[in-house]
Amino acid sequence: MTATNHTIENFREQILNAAKSNTTLSIEGGGTKSWYGNDHSFKKLNTQSYSGILEYQPEELVITACAGTPLQEIEAALAEKNQVLAFEPPHFGERATFGGAIAAGLAGPGRISAGNLRDFVLGARILDGKGQDLSFGGKVMKNVAGYDVSRLLPGSMGTLALLLEASVKVLPKPAATASLRCQITQENALQILNEWAGQPLPLSASCWIGKGSGHHGELTIRLAGAVAAVKAAIPLMSARVNALEISAQDAEIFWHALREQKLSTFANLGKEQTLYRLALPAACGALHIPNTDDEWVLEWHGQQRWFKGNSDDATFSAIKNLATRHGGHATRFKLGADVDPTLERFTLLSEQAHSKALEAVQARLRSAFDPAGVFATKRLP
Repeated sequence: MTATNHTIENFREQILNAAKSNTTLSIEGGGTKSWYGNDHSFKKLNTQSYSGILEYQPEELVITACAGTPLQEIEAALAEKNQVLAFEPPHFGERATFGGAIAAGLAGPGRISAGNLRDFVLGARILDGKGQDLSFGGKVMKNVAGYDVSRLLPGSMGTLALLLEASVKVLPKPAATASLRCQITQENALQILNEWAGQPLPLSASCWIGKGSGHHGELTIRLAGAVAAVKAAIPLMSARVNALEISAQDAEIFWHALREQKLSTFANLGKEQTLYRLALPAACGALHIPNTDDEWVLEWHGQQRWFKGNSDDATFSAIKNLATRHGGHATRFKLGADVDPTLERFTLLSEQAHSKALEAVQARLRSAFDPAGVFATKRLP
């Protein structure tokens, strides 16, 4: 038995023992996102012992790795071949793992142009709540056997099964990039970004930071693609919004800080505050939350919005209702140090349209993957 197989057998033993003793296991990698999701304080099943890149085919644009593999190791291997994880998963710490990134399902600035993390998962190997070693999907996009099952894992936060391995699609690093910056109101920024999104422009990311509706803020956009396309777009887009190009070094620092939530709006979270995340449709205009004057951060051309505010249920209810009225949903993404950790973090399915059908599907999935409730941490409602 190899060391790898020994590790898997150890995981299986933990799962089977938990099923027999009605113990709940909370899956954890590097622990950099342990704060994300509903409060959970169950026995840990740590994946870091199952680490390593199993197969990397640069010519096929596919990498397969163990769940405990450091995300930095994967990105370094890709960089050697001038390739990237185009969805730009946030690390939130040096110990971030490949499996943790997939389980969290979070994507960075590039998500608006490249697609979500879920779109890049080709296949996965898991241990379910009965200790069964199961594989789904494959290593090429045309292999659709079990493909949708693999795509259930991103964002499941360890509540369905233990992810052992995954194959994801990678992309070549863009030949050229440039970032532009201007001062503009939220309303005008959203209008222009939606115009540009419908045009053949190499627009790969956007971020507006400001005080909300009616106030001028700072819009930063990133262009990425062929050298000729980026060069042609710079004067066209600069003239439209009176923007200036920022240096490559400043651009790299900014987009990294946005991805890792190190900008002041994120970093200066008060002890009694909450960082709210609003997921909204593309056509949603500027929003206003009454009796507030805090800073907003808008990503993905306005489809992801961050707002820092009070943590009470009334504020969360108002933000959820605002997002729901516009066809989206809201999350208590991160809590301040003195906020009650047992507060519900998500907009529940029961609060959304067509919730009964979705709740039934969710219940069947959890029953199929984990009938004994080994992974029922309620980290995700």
